[in-house]
Amino acid sequence: MKALINRYSLWVLVLIIAMLIGCRLQTNEHLAIRTISNPINLNYRFCLDDVSRRDAANPCIVLFDDDYYLFMSGSGGYYHSSDLMDWHLVDATNLPAEGITPTVVEMDGALYYASSDTTLTIYKTNNPKSGTWEVVTCNFPPDMLEPMLFYDEGRLYLYAGSSNSVPLTGVEIDPHTFQLLGKPSTLIESNWHANGWETPGDYHDWADATPWLEGMWMNKRGGKYYLQYASPGIQLKTSNTGVYVSDTPLGPFTLSAHNPLVYRPDGFTTGAGNGSIFQDKHGNYWYVGTVAVTTRHFFERRLSLYPVFFDADSVMYACTELGDYPMIVPDHKVTSPEELFPGWMLLSHNKSVRSSSELRNYPACCAVDETIRTWWSAATADKGEYLSVDLGEMCEIHAVQINFADHDSRLFGRNDSIFYQYYLEESSDGRQWNILIDKSANTTDAPHDYIQLDTPVKTRYVRLTNLYCPSGKFSVSGLRVFGLADKPAPVQTAFHRIRRNKDDRRSVLLKWKAAAGATGYGIRFGTHPEKLYSSYMVYNDTEIELKCLQVGQTYYFAVDSFNEGGITRGDAMKEDE
Repeated sequence: MKALINRYSLWVLVLIIAMLIGCRLQTNEHLAIRTISNPINLNYRFCLDDVSRRDAANPCIVLFDDDYYLFMSGSGGYYHSSDLMDWHLVDATNLPAEGITPTVVEMDGALYYASSDTTLTIYKTNNPKSGTWEVVTCNFPPDMLEPMLFYDEGRLYLYAGSSNSVPLTGVEIDPHTFQLLGKPSTLIESNWHANGWETPGDYHDWADATPWLEGMWMNKRGGKYYLQYASPGIQLKTSNTGVYVSDTPLGPFTLSAHNPLVYRPDGFTTGAGNGSIFQDKHGNYWYVGTVAVTTRHFFERRLSLYPVFFDADSVMYACTELGDYPMIVPDHKVTSPEELFPGWMLLSHNKSVRSSSELRNYPACCAVDETIRTWWSAATADKGEYLSVDLGEMCEIHAVQINFADHDSRLFGRNDSIFYQYYLEESSDGRQWNILIDKSANTTDAPHDYIQLDTPVKTRYVRLTNLYCPSGKFSVSGLRVFGLADKPAPVQTAFHRIRRNKDDRRSVLLKWKAAAGATGYGIRFGTHPEKLYSSYMVYNDTEIELKCLQVGQTYYFAVDSFNEGGITRGDAMKEDE
Protein backbone atom coordinates (compact mmCIF):
# COMPACT_ATOMS: atom_id res chain seq x y z
CA MET A 1 0.00 0.00 0.00
CA LYS A 2 2.83 2.35 0.89
CA ALA A 3 4.54 1.65 -2.46
CA LEU A 4 1.27 2.38 -4.27
CA ILE A 5 0.99 5.71 -2.47
CA ASN A 6 4.58 6.58 -3.33
CA ARG A 7 4.01 5.69 -6.99
CA TYR A 8 0.82 7.78 -6.95
CA SER A 9 2.67 10.71 -5.37
CA LEU A 10 5.40 10.39 -7.97
CA TRP A 11 2.86 10.53 -10.81
CA VAL A 12 1.20 13.59 -9.25
CA LEU A 13 4.60 15.26 -8.98
CA VAL A 14 5.40 14.42 -12.61
CA LEU A 15 2.01 15.78 -13.69
CA ILE A 16 2.53 19.03 -11.76
CA ILE A 17 6.01 19.47 -13.25
CA ALA A 18 4.64 18.81 -16.75
CA MET A 19 1.89 21.40 -16.21
CA LEU A 20 4.42 23.96 -14.98
CA ILE A 21 6.70 23.30 -17.95
CA GLY A 22 3.72 23.62 -20.28
CA CYS A 23 2.73 26.95 -18.73
CA ARG A 24 6.34 28.13 -18.92
CA LEU A 25 6.57 27.12 -22.59
CA GLN A 26 3.31 28.93 -23.36
CA THR A 27 4.58 32.06 -21.60
CA ASN A 28 7.95 31.89 -23.35
CA GLU A 29 6.23 31.41 -26.69
CA HIS A 30 4.10 34.48 -26.00
CA LEU A 31 7.13 36.55 -25.01
CA ALA A 32 9.24 35.27 -27.91
CA ILE A 33 7.41 37.69 -30.20
CA ARG A 34 7.29 41.45 -29.74
CA THR A 35 4.42 43.35 -31.26
CA ILE A 36 3.30 46.88 -32.04
CA SER A 37 0.02 48.37 -33.22
CA ASN A 38 -0.79 51.48 -35.24
CA PRO A 39 -0.78 54.36 -34.72
CA ILE A 40 2.87 54.41 -33.67
CA ASN A 41 3.03 55.25 -29.96
CA LEU A 42 5.09 58.46 -29.96
CA ASN A 43 4.87 61.49 -27.68
CA TYR A 44 3.39 63.50 -30.55
CA ARG A 45 3.87 67.19 -29.91
CA PHE A 46 0.88 69.46 -29.36
CA CYS A 47 0.76 72.11 -32.08
CA LEU A 48 1.85 75.65 -31.31
CA ASP A 49 -1.08 77.58 -32.85
CA ASP A 50 -4.58 78.35 -31.56
CA VAL A 51 -6.11 74.84 -31.69
CA SER A 52 -4.80 72.36 -29.13
CA ARG A 53 -4.18 69.04 -30.87
CA ARG A 54 -1.34 66.66 -31.60
CA ASP A 55 0.12 66.41 -35.08
CA ALA A 56 2.76 64.53 -37.05
CA ALA A 57 3.09 63.98 -40.79
CA ASN A 58 5.41 63.37 -43.76
CA PRO A 59 7.67 60.89 -41.95
CA CYS A 60 10.89 59.32 -43.15
CA ILE A 61 13.00 56.70 -41.37
CA VAL A 62 16.66 55.94 -42.04
CA LEU A 63 18.87 53.21 -40.59
CA PHE A 64 22.24 54.68 -39.60
CA ASP A 65 24.96 53.11 -37.40
CA ASP A 66 22.56 50.34 -36.33
CA ASP A 67 19.89 52.78 -35.10
CA TYR A 68 16.71 54.01 -36.73
CA TYR A 69 16.06 57.76 -37.03
CA LEU A 70 12.55 59.08 -37.58
CA PHE A 71 12.01 62.57 -38.97
CA MET A 72 8.65 64.30 -39.54
CA SER A 73 7.08 67.68 -40.12
CA GLY A 74 7.09 70.32 -37.39
CA SER A 75 7.80 68.05 -34.43
CA GLY A 76 10.40 70.13 -32.64
CA GLY A 77 12.97 67.37 -33.06
CA TYR A 78 13.31 63.80 -34.30
CA TYR A 79 13.45 60.29 -32.81
CA HIS A 80 15.86 57.39 -32.62
CA SER A 81 15.22 53.72 -31.85
CA SER A 82 17.20 50.50 -31.80
CA ASP A 83 14.22 48.23 -32.52
CA LEU A 84 11.35 50.19 -34.23
CA MET A 85 9.32 49.85 -31.01
CA ASP A 86 10.77 52.16 -28.38
CA TRP A 87 11.41 55.67 -29.70
CA HIS A 88 13.38 58.41 -27.94
CA LEU A 89 13.09 62.09 -28.79
CA VAL A 90 16.13 64.12 -29.82
CA ASP A 91 14.90 67.65 -29.17
CA ALA A 92 18.20 69.34 -28.34
CA THR A 93 19.02 69.87 -32.01
CA ASN A 94 19.97 72.80 -34.19
CA LEU A 95 17.83 71.58 -37.11
CA PRO A 96 14.84 73.84 -37.97
CA ALA A 97 12.31 73.11 -35.22
CA GLU A 98 9.38 73.69 -37.57
CA GLY A 99 10.85 72.17 -40.72
CA ILE A 100 8.19 70.43 -42.81
CA THR A 101 8.34 67.45 -45.18
CA PRO A 102 11.91 66.48 -44.25
CA THR A 103 14.16 64.30 -46.35
CA VAL A 104 17.24 62.55 -44.99
CA VAL A 105 19.79 60.59 -47.01
CA GLU A 106 23.02 58.82 -46.12
CA MET A 107 26.09 59.65 -48.22
CA ASP A 108 29.63 58.52 -47.48
CA GLY A 109 29.04 57.77 -43.80
CA ALA A 110 27.03 60.89 -42.93
CA LEU A 111 23.36 61.92 -42.88
CA TYR A 112 22.18 64.90 -44.91
CA TYR A 113 18.92 66.70 -44.07
CA ALA A 114 16.68 69.10 -45.98
CA SER A 115 13.07 70.24 -45.65
CA SER A 116 10.61 72.47 -47.48
CA ASP A 117 11.43 76.17 -47.27
CA THR A 118 11.62 79.18 -49.57
CA THR A 119 15.40 78.82 -49.67
CA LEU A 120 16.56 75.37 -48.67
CA THR A 121 19.49 74.68 -46.38
CA ILE A 122 21.32 71.36 -46.33
CA TYR A 123 22.52 70.06 -42.95
CA LYS A 124 24.96 67.24 -42.23
CA THR A 125 25.92 65.10 -39.23
CA ASN A 126 28.03 62.07 -38.40
CA ASN A 127 26.34 61.69 -35.02
CA PRO A 128 22.55 62.18 -35.20
CA LYS A 129 22.07 61.08 -31.58
CA SER A 130 23.90 64.24 -30.49
CA GLY A 131 21.38 66.50 -32.22
CA THR A 132 24.23 68.58 -33.65
CA TRP A 133 24.20 69.25 -37.40
CA GLU A 134 26.42 71.50 -39.53
CA VAL A 135 25.27 73.63 -42.43
CA VAL A 136 26.61 72.35 -45.75
CA THR A 137 25.00 74.95 -48.01
CA CYS A 138 22.42 77.72 -47.82
CA ASN A 139 22.07 77.90 -51.60
CA PHE A 140 20.02 74.82 -52.30
CA PRO A 141 17.62 75.58 -55.18
CA PRO A 142 14.56 77.51 -53.93
CA ASP A 143 10.91 76.67 -54.60
CA MET A 144 11.52 72.92 -54.60
CA LEU A 145 8.59 71.92 -52.40
CA GLU A 146 8.67 68.64 -50.48
CA PRO A 147 12.16 67.59 -51.58
CA MET A 148 13.38 64.01 -51.56
CA LEU A 149 17.12 63.27 -51.86
CA PHE A 150 18.13 59.93 -53.36
CA TYR A 151 21.75 58.75 -53.50
CA ASP A 152 22.57 56.08 -56.06
CA GLU A 153 26.05 54.80 -56.86
CA GLY A 154 27.80 58.12 -56.32
CA ARG A 155 25.10 60.25 -57.94
CA LEU A 156 22.50 62.36 -56.16
CA TYR A 157 18.95 63.04 -57.32
CA LEU A 158 16.30 65.49 -56.17
CA TYR A 159 12.58 64.70 -56.47
CA ALA A 160 10.12 67.44 -55.56
CA GLY A 161 6.64 68.89 -55.94
CA SER A 162 3.40 69.54 -54.09
CA SER A 163 0.42 70.83 -56.06
CA ASN A 164 -3.01 70.15 -57.54
CA SER A 165 -2.06 71.90 -60.78
CA VAL A 166 1.61 71.28 -61.69
CA PRO A 167 3.50 67.98 -62.11
CA LEU A 168 6.03 66.32 -59.83
CA THR A 169 9.62 66.58 -61.05
CA GLY A 170 13.08 65.04 -60.74
CA VAL A 171 16.61 66.23 -61.51
CA GLU A 172 20.19 65.18 -60.83
CA ILE A 173 22.17 67.46 -58.51
CA ASP A 174 25.83 67.74 -57.60
CA PRO A 175 26.49 65.73 -54.39
CA HIS A 176 29.07 68.31 -53.24
CA THR A 177 27.56 71.68 -54.17
CA PHE A 178 23.90 70.50 -54.22
CA GLN A 179 23.26 72.57 -57.34
CA LEU A 180 21.15 71.33 -60.24
CA LEU A 181 22.91 69.47 -63.03
CA GLY A 182 20.14 70.09 -65.51
CA LYS A 183 16.56 71.17 -65.84
CA PRO A 184 13.94 69.34 -63.71
CA SER A 185 11.99 66.78 -65.73
CA THR A 186 8.29 66.07 -65.38
CA LEU A 187 7.91 62.60 -63.85
CA ILE A 188 4.34 62.30 -62.53
CA GLU A 189 1.17 64.14 -63.53
CA SER A 190 -2.31 63.64 -62.17
CA ASN A 191 -4.50 61.21 -64.08
CA TRP A 192 -7.44 61.01 -61.72
CA HIS A 193 -9.93 60.45 -64.52
CA ALA A 194 -8.27 57.03 -65.01
CA ASN A 195 -6.74 56.38 -61.58
CA GLY A 196 -9.52 56.13 -59.03
CA TRP A 197 -7.15 56.31 -56.05
CA GLU A 198 -6.26 59.88 -57.10
CA THR A 199 -9.88 61.06 -56.89
CA PRO A 200 -10.35 63.33 -53.82
CA GLY A 201 -12.79 62.80 -50.98
CA ASP A 202 -12.98 60.51 -47.94
CA TYR A 203 -14.68 58.01 -50.26
CA HIS A 204 -13.26 59.31 -53.58
CA ASP A 205 -16.55 61.19 -53.95
CA TRP A 206 -15.46 64.76 -54.73
CA ALA A 207 -16.32 64.50 -58.39
CA ASP A 208 -15.25 67.99 -59.46
CA ALA A 209 -12.12 68.36 -57.33
CA THR A 210 -8.57 67.86 -58.56
CA PRO A 211 -6.19 65.79 -56.40
CA TRP A 212 -3.18 67.10 -54.55
CA LEU A 213 -0.04 65.25 -55.65
CA GLU A 214 3.00 65.41 -53.37
CA GLY A 215 5.31 63.39 -51.12
CA MET A 216 7.62 61.74 -53.65
CA TRP A 217 9.95 58.97 -52.47
CA MET A 218 12.38 56.71 -54.32
CA ASN A 219 13.63 53.20 -53.60
CA LYS A 220 15.90 50.99 -55.67
CA ARG A 221 15.82 47.21 -55.69
CA GLY A 222 17.28 44.73 -58.12
CA GLY A 223 18.11 47.38 -60.71
CA LYS A 224 14.57 48.79 -60.71
CA TYR A 225 13.58 52.22 -59.43
CA TYR A 226 10.29 52.59 -57.56
CA LEU A 227 9.07 56.19 -57.53
CA GLN A 228 6.25 56.81 -55.05
CA TYR A 229 3.87 59.74 -54.66
CA ALA A 230 0.95 60.68 -52.43
CA SER A 231 -2.61 61.61 -53.42
CA PRO A 232 -5.37 62.86 -53.27
CA GLY A 233 -4.94 64.90 -50.03
CA ILE A 234 -3.23 64.30 -46.70
CA GLN A 235 -6.37 65.22 -44.70
CA LEU A 236 -8.50 62.48 -46.32
CA LYS A 237 -9.23 58.90 -45.25
CA THR A 238 -8.37 57.87 -48.81
CA SER A 239 -4.93 59.49 -48.67
CA ASN A 240 -2.66 56.91 -50.23
CA THR A 241 0.67 56.25 -51.92
CA GLY A 242 1.00 55.21 -55.55
CA VAL A 243 4.07 53.91 -57.37
CA TYR A 244 5.70 54.10 -60.80
CA VAL A 245 8.60 51.89 -61.96
CA SER A 246 11.61 52.54 -64.21
CA ASP A 247 15.03 51.15 -65.10
CA THR A 248 16.67 54.54 -64.51
CA PRO A 249 16.39 57.15 -61.72
CA LEU A 250 14.76 59.79 -63.96
CA GLY A 251 12.60 57.54 -66.08
CA PRO A 252 10.71 57.14 -68.23
CA PHE A 253 8.39 55.70 -65.58
CA THR A 254 5.55 53.21 -66.04
CA LEU A 255 2.61 52.96 -63.68
CA SER A 256 2.90 49.76 -61.66
CA ALA A 257 0.24 47.11 -62.25
CA HIS A 258 -0.43 47.17 -58.51
CA ASN A 259 -1.79 50.53 -57.32
CA PRO A 260 -2.30 52.18 -54.99
CA LEU A 261 0.79 50.87 -53.26
CA VAL A 262 -0.38 51.78 -49.74
CA TYR A 263 -4.12 52.16 -49.10
CA ARG A 264 -5.97 52.25 -45.78
CA PRO A 265 -9.34 54.07 -46.08
CA ASP A 266 -11.17 52.34 -43.22
CA GLY A 267 -10.51 50.93 -39.76
CA PHE A 268 -9.28 52.65 -36.62
CA THR A 269 -6.41 54.41 -38.37
CA THR A 270 -7.19 55.70 -41.85
CA GLY A 271 -5.09 57.40 -44.49
CA ALA A 272 -1.78 56.05 -45.73
CA GLY A 273 -0.18 58.75 -47.87
CA ASN A 274 2.75 61.12 -47.44
CA GLY A 275 5.32 58.65 -46.20
CA SER A 276 8.44 56.73 -47.18
CA ILE A 277 9.91 53.23 -47.47
CA PHE A 278 13.06 52.01 -45.70
CA GLN A 279 14.86 48.75 -44.91
CA ASP A 280 15.37 47.42 -41.39
CA LYS A 281 18.45 45.68 -39.98
CA HIS A 282 17.32 42.33 -41.34
CA GLY A 283 16.59 43.47 -44.88
CA ASN A 284 12.81 43.79 -44.44
CA TYR A 285 11.09 46.75 -46.10
CA TRP A 286 8.68 49.01 -44.23
CA TYR A 287 6.46 51.95 -45.10
CA VAL A 288 5.96 54.74 -42.56
CA GLY A 289 3.03 57.00 -43.44
CA THR A 290 0.55 59.59 -42.24
CA VAL A 291 -2.76 58.83 -40.49
CA ALA A 292 -5.56 61.32 -41.17
CA VAL A 293 -7.36 62.29 -37.94
CA THR A 294 -8.29 65.85 -39.01
CA THR A 295 -11.19 66.26 -36.57
CA ARG A 296 -10.19 69.32 -34.56
CA HIS A 297 -8.08 70.76 -37.37
CA PHE A 298 -7.00 70.14 -40.96
CA PHE A 299 -3.55 69.29 -39.61
CA GLU A 300 -4.26 66.66 -36.95
CA ARG A 301 -2.42 63.49 -37.86
CA ARG A 302 -0.47 60.49 -36.58
CA LEU A 303 1.99 57.99 -38.04
CA SER A 304 1.58 54.37 -39.06
CA LEU A 305 3.93 51.54 -40.05
CA TYR A 306 3.23 48.81 -42.62
CA PRO A 307 5.38 45.97 -44.02
CA VAL A 308 6.36 46.07 -47.69
CA PHE A 309 7.19 43.13 -49.94
CA PHE A 310 8.24 42.33 -53.49
CA ASP A 311 6.74 39.36 -55.30
CA ALA A 312 8.45 37.04 -57.80
CA ASP A 313 7.72 39.54 -60.59
CA SER A 314 9.35 42.41 -58.63
CA VAL A 315 5.95 43.98 -57.93
CA MET A 316 6.16 46.13 -54.81
CA TYR A 317 3.20 45.94 -52.41
CA ALA A 318 2.42 47.01 -48.86
CA CYS A 319 0.27 44.97 -46.48
CA THR A 320 -2.38 47.11 -44.74
CA GLU A 321 -4.81 44.26 -44.08
CA LEU A 322 -5.72 44.38 -40.36
CA GLY A 323 -3.39 47.36 -40.46
CA ASP A 324 -4.06 48.56 -36.92
CA TYR A 325 -4.16 45.15 -35.22
CA PRO A 326 -1.05 43.85 -33.41
CA MET A 327 1.89 43.15 -35.71
CA ILE A 328 5.11 41.29 -34.98
CA VAL A 329 8.34 43.23 -35.30
CA PRO A 330 10.64 40.48 -36.61
CA ASP A 331 14.24 39.78 -35.63
CA HIS A 332 14.99 38.11 -38.97
CA LYS A 333 14.19 38.37 -42.67
CA VAL A 334 10.57 37.51 -43.46
CA THR A 335 9.05 36.63 -46.82
CA SER A 336 5.30 37.10 -46.36
CA PRO A 337 2.79 39.21 -44.39
CA GLU A 338 1.48 36.08 -42.66
CA GLU A 339 4.73 35.81 -40.70
CA LEU A 340 4.01 39.14 -39.00
CA PHE A 341 0.46 38.42 -37.76
CA PRO A 342 0.36 36.95 -34.21
CA GLY A 343 -3.23 35.76 -34.68
CA TRP A 344 -4.74 38.12 -32.11
CA MET A 345 -8.14 39.50 -33.05
CA LEU A 346 -9.96 42.61 -31.85
CA LEU A 347 -12.21 41.67 -28.92
CA SER A 348 -13.69 45.04 -27.99
CA HIS A 349 -15.39 46.30 -31.16
CA ASN A 350 -18.93 47.57 -30.46
CA LYS A 351 -19.09 45.68 -27.17
CA SER A 352 -21.18 46.84 -24.22
CA VAL A 353 -19.56 49.69 -22.29
CA ARG A 354 -20.14 51.55 -19.03
CA SER A 355 -18.58 54.75 -17.78
CA SER A 356 -18.46 56.90 -14.68
CA SER A 357 -19.82 59.82 -16.72
CA GLU A 358 -20.00 61.04 -20.30
CA LEU A 359 -20.55 64.22 -22.25
CA ARG A 360 -23.61 64.35 -24.46
CA ASN A 361 -21.83 64.31 -27.82
CA TYR A 362 -19.04 62.01 -26.65
CA PRO A 363 -20.73 58.83 -25.40
CA ALA A 364 -18.86 55.79 -24.10
CA CYS A 365 -19.72 53.72 -27.20
CA CYS A 366 -17.34 55.94 -29.21
CA ALA A 367 -14.42 54.32 -27.41
CA VAL A 368 -15.17 50.96 -29.07
CA ASP A 369 -16.51 52.02 -32.49
CA GLU A 370 -13.14 51.60 -34.26
CA THR A 371 -12.66 55.13 -35.50
CA ILE A 372 -10.00 57.49 -34.23
CA ARG A 373 -12.16 60.45 -35.25
CA THR A 374 -14.71 59.90 -32.46
CA TRP A 375 -14.16 59.52 -28.74
CA TRP A 376 -15.67 59.12 -25.30
CA SER A 377 -15.17 61.93 -22.84
CA ALA A 378 -15.86 61.83 -19.14
CA ALA A 379 -17.41 64.93 -17.60
CA THR A 380 -14.20 65.72 -15.71
CA ALA A 381 -10.53 64.88 -15.45
CA ASP A 382 -11.00 63.74 -11.87
CA LYS A 383 -9.27 60.75 -10.40
CA GLY A 384 -11.66 57.80 -10.51
CA GLU A 385 -13.38 58.52 -13.84
CA TYR A 386 -13.60 55.15 -15.55
CA LEU A 387 -14.61 53.29 -18.68
CA SER A 388 -15.32 49.55 -18.75
CA VAL A 389 -16.06 47.14 -21.57
CA ASP A 390 -17.81 43.78 -21.43
CA LEU A 391 -16.23 41.46 -24.01
CA GLY A 392 -19.39 39.33 -23.90
CA GLU A 393 -17.63 36.08 -23.04
CA MET A 394 -14.45 34.79 -21.48
CA CYS A 395 -11.55 35.69 -23.78
CA GLU A 396 -7.79 35.27 -23.78
CA ILE A 397 -6.28 38.78 -23.76
CA HIS A 398 -2.81 39.24 -25.22
CA ALA A 399 -2.55 43.01 -25.68
CA VAL A 400 -4.36 46.29 -25.04
CA GLN A 401 -4.14 49.66 -26.76
CA ILE A 402 -5.38 52.82 -25.02
CA ASN A 403 -5.77 55.84 -27.30
CA PHE A 404 -6.23 59.06 -25.31
CA ALA A 405 -8.32 61.78 -26.95
CA ASP A 406 -7.29 64.93 -24.99
CA HIS A 407 -10.81 66.36 -25.07
CA ASP A 408 -10.90 70.09 -24.19
CA SER A 409 -7.12 70.11 -23.96
CA ARG A 410 -5.38 73.47 -23.59
CA LEU A 411 -1.89 72.17 -24.23
CA PHE A 412 0.63 73.58 -26.71
CA GLY A 413 4.11 72.25 -27.41
CA ARG A 414 5.76 69.86 -24.95
CA ASN A 415 6.37 69.98 -21.21
CA ASP A 416 7.20 67.56 -18.42
CA SER A 417 3.60 67.42 -17.13
CA ILE A 418 2.22 65.77 -20.29
CA PHE A 419 1.61 62.10 -19.48
CA TYR A 420 -1.23 59.83 -18.38
CA GLN A 421 -1.54 57.82 -15.18
CA TYR A 422 -4.11 55.07 -14.91
CA TYR A 423 -4.67 51.48 -14.07
CA LEU A 424 -6.40 48.82 -16.12
CA GLU A 425 -8.29 46.05 -14.35
CA GLU A 426 -9.84 42.77 -15.45
CA SER A 427 -12.71 40.75 -14.05
CA SER A 428 -14.40 37.46 -14.88
CA ASP A 429 -17.74 38.44 -13.35
CA GLY A 430 -17.81 42.26 -13.31
CA ARG A 431 -17.65 42.34 -9.50
CA GLN A 432 -14.23 41.11 -8.40
CA TRP A 433 -11.49 43.15 -10.14
CA ASN A 434 -7.75 42.51 -10.48
CA ILE A 435 -5.05 44.87 -11.66
CA LEU A 436 -4.01 44.04 -15.22
CA ILE A 437 -1.80 47.06 -16.02
CA ASP A 438 -0.56 49.54 -13.43
CA LYS A 439 0.51 52.93 -14.82
CA SER A 440 -0.03 54.81 -11.55
CA ALA A 441 3.58 56.03 -11.50
CA ASN A 442 3.96 56.64 -15.23
CA THR A 443 5.67 59.87 -16.34
CA THR A 444 6.10 59.03 -20.04
CA ASP A 445 3.85 60.66 -22.62
CA ALA A 446 2.22 57.73 -24.43
CA PRO A 447 -0.97 58.93 -26.15
CA HIS A 448 -1.47 55.63 -28.00
CA ASP A 449 -0.31 53.34 -25.23
CA TYR A 450 0.08 49.78 -26.55
CA ILE A 451 0.90 47.08 -24.00
CA GLN A 452 1.62 43.45 -24.82
CA LEU A 453 0.94 41.43 -21.68
CA ASP A 454 3.74 39.36 -20.20
CA THR A 455 1.30 36.46 -19.87
CA PRO A 456 -2.10 36.09 -21.59
CA VAL A 457 -5.05 36.54 -19.25
CA LYS A 458 -8.46 34.88 -19.54
CA THR A 459 -11.22 37.26 -18.53
CA ARG A 460 -14.43 38.95 -19.67
CA TYR A 461 -14.43 42.54 -18.38
CA VAL A 462 -11.80 45.27 -18.72
CA ARG A 463 -11.93 48.59 -16.86
CA LEU A 464 -9.79 51.69 -17.38
CA THR A 465 -9.61 54.12 -14.43
CA ASN A 466 -8.11 57.60 -14.55
CA LEU A 467 -5.54 58.72 -12.01
CA TYR A 468 -4.11 61.73 -13.89
CA CYS A 469 -4.46 63.31 -17.30
CA PRO A 470 -2.52 66.43 -18.29
CA SER A 471 -5.28 68.74 -19.51
CA GLY A 472 -8.94 68.87 -20.47
CA LYS A 473 -11.07 65.87 -19.59
CA PHE A 474 -10.34 62.17 -19.30
CA SER A 475 -11.18 60.87 -22.78
CA VAL A 476 -10.46 57.90 -25.01
CA SER A 477 -10.87 57.45 -28.76
CA GLY A 478 -10.13 53.73 -28.61
CA LEU A 479 -9.99 51.21 -25.78
CA ARG A 480 -8.87 48.29 -27.93
CA VAL A 481 -8.48 44.79 -26.52
CA PHE A 482 -6.73 42.07 -28.55
CA GLY A 483 -6.58 38.31 -28.17
CA LEU A 484 -8.82 35.35 -28.90
CA ALA A 485 -12.28 34.17 -27.89
CA ASP A 486 -13.07 30.49 -27.47
CA LYS A 487 -15.14 30.26 -30.63
CA PRO A 488 -14.59 29.12 -34.20
CA ALA A 489 -13.85 31.57 -36.96
CA PRO A 490 -16.97 32.47 -38.98
CA VAL A 491 -18.07 30.47 -42.00
CA GLN A 492 -16.75 31.32 -45.43
CA THR A 493 -18.69 33.81 -47.52
CA ALA A 494 -18.63 34.88 -51.16
CA PHE A 495 -19.75 37.70 -53.41
CA HIS A 496 -23.10 37.49 -55.12
CA ARG A 497 -22.45 40.70 -57.05
CA ILE A 498 -19.28 42.27 -58.43
CA ARG A 499 -20.58 44.94 -60.75
CA ARG A 500 -18.05 47.27 -62.39
CA ASN A 501 -19.54 50.68 -63.20
CA LYS A 502 -19.79 50.87 -67.01
CA ASP A 503 -19.94 54.67 -66.98
CA ASP A 504 -17.08 55.08 -64.48
CA ARG A 505 -14.65 52.18 -64.54
CA ARG A 506 -12.89 53.53 -61.46
CA SER A 507 -15.81 52.18 -59.41
CA VAL A 508 -17.13 48.72 -58.56
CA LEU A 509 -20.13 47.63 -56.46
CA LEU A 510 -19.48 44.63 -54.21
CA LYS A 511 -22.18 42.68 -52.40
CA TRP A 512 -21.68 39.50 -50.40
CA LYS A 513 -23.57 37.09 -48.19
CA ALA A 514 -23.55 37.66 -44.44
CA ALA A 515 -21.39 35.02 -42.77
CA ALA A 516 -22.76 33.40 -39.63
CA GLY A 517 -20.75 34.53 -36.63
CA ALA A 518 -18.84 37.28 -38.46
CA THR A 519 -18.15 40.66 -36.85
CA GLY A 520 -16.51 42.10 -39.96
CA TYR A 521 -15.14 41.48 -43.41
CA GLY A 522 -11.93 42.10 -45.27
CA ILE A 523 -12.07 42.85 -48.98
CA ARG A 524 -8.89 41.90 -50.85
CA PHE A 525 -8.47 42.92 -54.47
CA GLY A 526 -5.93 43.19 -57.25
CA THR A 527 -5.30 42.73 -60.95
CA HIS A 528 -4.37 39.03 -60.70
CA PRO A 529 -6.18 36.26 -58.77
CA GLU A 530 -2.97 35.44 -56.87
CA LYS A 531 -2.02 39.08 -56.25
CA LEU A 532 -4.83 40.52 -54.14
CA TYR A 533 -2.52 43.01 -52.48
CA SER A 534 -5.01 45.82 -51.71
CA SER A 535 -7.51 45.58 -48.87
CA TYR A 536 -10.52 47.31 -47.37
CA MET A 537 -12.01 46.61 -43.93
CA VAL A 538 -15.79 46.53 -43.42
CA TYR A 539 -17.41 46.13 -40.01
CA ASN A 540 -21.08 46.87 -40.27
CA ASP A 541 -22.25 46.08 -43.79
CA THR A 542 -22.36 43.45 -46.52
CA GLU A 543 -21.87 45.74 -49.49
CA ILE A 544 -19.49 48.47 -50.50
CA GLU A 545 -18.66 50.61 -53.50
CA LEU A 546 -14.93 50.85 -54.15
CA LYS A 547 -13.89 53.87 -56.20
CA CYS A 548 -10.13 53.41 -56.25
CA LEU A 549 -9.67 51.28 -59.39
CA GLN A 550 -7.74 51.98 -62.57
CA VAL A 551 -9.87 52.34 -65.68
CA GLY A 552 -7.79 50.07 -67.94
CA GLN A 553 -7.38 47.14 -65.52
CA THR A 554 -9.44 44.02 -64.87
CA TYR A 555 -9.77 43.16 -61.18
CA TYR A 556 -10.24 40.15 -58.94
CA PHE A 557 -11.81 40.26 -55.48
CA ALA A 558 -12.08 38.07 -52.38
CA VAL A 559 -14.09 38.63 -49.21
CA ASP A 560 -12.83 37.24 -45.90
CA SER A 561 -15.00 36.95 -42.79
CA PHE A 562 -13.60 37.42 -39.31
CA ASN A 563 -14.60 37.52 -35.67
CA GLU A 564 -12.97 37.26 -32.27
CA GLY A 565 -12.01 33.65 -33.02
CA GLY A 566 -10.12 34.20 -36.26
CA ILE A 567 -10.33 34.75 -40.02
CA THR A 568 -11.86 32.62 -42.78
CA ARG A 569 -10.44 33.35 -46.22
CA GLY A 570 -12.65 33.78 -49.26
CA ASP A 571 -11.86 32.68 -52.79
CA ALA A 572 -10.79 35.08 -55.53
CA MET A 573 -13.52 36.01 -58.01
CA LYS A 574 -13.24 37.98 -61.22
CA GLU A 575 -15.32 41.10 -61.76
CA ASP A 576 -18.54 40.71 -63.75
CA GLU A 577 -18.02 40.95 -67.47
